Amino acid sequence: MTGRQADRRMTPRIRARSASTAALIVLAAMVPVAVATAAPQQVDTALPYVCAFPSGPQQATVRVSAVLPDRVRPREAIRPTQVTTTVELPAAAVAALGLPKGGEVNAATRLAVAVAQNRAGAEATWRGTAQPVPVPESGPLTLTSTGDVPSVTAQSTGDLTLSAGDLAVDLAVTASSTGSATPSTDPAAGGRTPATVQCALGKDAPGQGLLATVPVGSVTSGPGSSPPASPTGTDSGTPSASSSASGRPQPHPGDPQSERAPKITGTAPGATTDRRDAPPCRYDEHHPATSKSLNAYVTGYSNVRKQKAASLLPLSCSLIEQGDLNFGAAPDGRPVLTQHSDGQFFYQDEARTPPFKATLLTFGFVPATATMVLEQTGPLTIDSFGYMDTFPLALDTYVRVPLVLHITSLTVNGTRLDVGPSCRTRTPLRSADPEPAKFPGDHLVLHGRGEMGTGQDAEGYLVSSGGPLTGSADIPAFTGCGTGGEDLDPLLTASVSGPDNYIKQIQGQTCGQAAPNYDSECTKDLQPLKIPVPAR
Repeated sequence: MTGRQADRRMTPRIRARSASTAALIVLAAMVPVAVATAAPQQVDTALPYVCAFPSGPQQATVRVSAVLPDRVRPREAIRPTQVTTTVELPAAAVAALGLPKGGEVNAATRLAVAVAQNRAGAEATWRGTAQPVPVPESGPLTLTSTGDVPSVTAQSTGDLTLSAGDLAVDLAVTASSTGSATPSTDPAAGGRTPATVQCALGKDAPGQGLLATVPVGSVTSGPGSSPPASPTGTDSGTPSASSSASGRPQPHPGDPQSERAPKITGTAPGATTDRRDAPPCRYDEHHPATSKSLNAYVTGYSNVRKQKAASLLPLSCSLIEQGDLNFGAAPDGRPVLTQHSDGQFFYQDEARTPPFKATLLTFGFVPATATMVLEQTGPLTIDSFGYMDTFPLALDTYVRVPLVLHITSLTVNGTRLDVGPSCRTRTPLRSADPEPAKFPGDHLVLHGRGEMGTGQDAEGYLVSSGGPLTGSADIPAFTGCGTGGEDLDPLLTASVSGPDNYIKQIQGQTCGQAAPNYDSECTKDLQPLKIPVPAR
């Protein structure tokens, strides 16, 4: 999301000249780089942590798994994939949190990962979101989060290491599995996460939290090839100054190449410029652009909890009218930044998504394929809030939109069923809103958080640069389905409708219409250049 400065969209060039708090929300896209093509190595490490709770410190076990290349060349990107962070909080810690029995826990993790090579280093944040899990009646609480993480590019030769550091676990709790939220903090405080558990690596952690070592040098030609012969080390077994622990040649300590810090490249999920499946996303005479207009693509997945499956949400166009930045004070006097923007889905001159198909096993064994459309039936609002006296700077964004699910065709076990022209959910998809008094009515709520430290690219979600938005929604009962006296409402309601369907949307980099950046944001006809790739 960007603010207005002299009625023009602030660009990455302006951001580079300004170190103000407002820079948090005017970042350019974090462009992912190619994944290294070397053979993979599997990482699976269990580490002891100590977490701070109101009743005192508690031990916790954290397991980190990922897939990394086993070696790369200098300036070749290392992008960890299949990253999973599993946190097991002991029973005493669960009791200390006072979680309501019968409730559900939504969680997100932020793991600091130290990246080091030779005598240089940097730090990345590995983020993940977890599926909602019930509060246990007794015993430990296990939270398993997954997510896209930054890529790392080594600037010179020598072993590059990744080590786990501090861990933050953001928790939000609903009172019951029906999705009725009862946050433990005042939602007027900007929709902040109700509780954050801070954890530090235990002193007895093996290898000081070492997760992986990736040699950087010449990549051998085949997966079974042997590494190059290493120079001779000292008699004590310590490698000489010109070799690494793995025996690879190293720059001498005084060589400037040995001091170049690894480059961390943003946390935005993968993107492409392949437009073959992208619907048009441009302003026209019926929807004219203003000085504050942006457009972006979104896509993702939604769980269908009853079917224990996920449906791919189609690549869709979103038109956004950015709001002004507002600087003020919270009730406690802390300086805050807020911004309100509006938007709409846009497909063939209508506020809806393109049609999309999903195939599920109805009742666990009968294959059913449905063609669906999500129709926007009210305003799409984007509200952001951030405290300006925190470090790293953080901005929470809530996207709210009423969406009715239409089914336009249905095939069950190979037989086409005529659903008619009016088959839809009775009401819009429904999420628990953190501010129900301010935002009444049925609507979907998605949340994203962006953070930025001094001299670093932003991590997480910002409207201007995109990123992941997550939430959970109830799918209402269906109505109007069937023709000729055949009522298909009960079939669809029984097989699809229900609470707590997890959603993860990926928004791409926006294209600003007033001051377009054709190099990294916009095509020549002012459509978004970057096409986001859905992530689970």
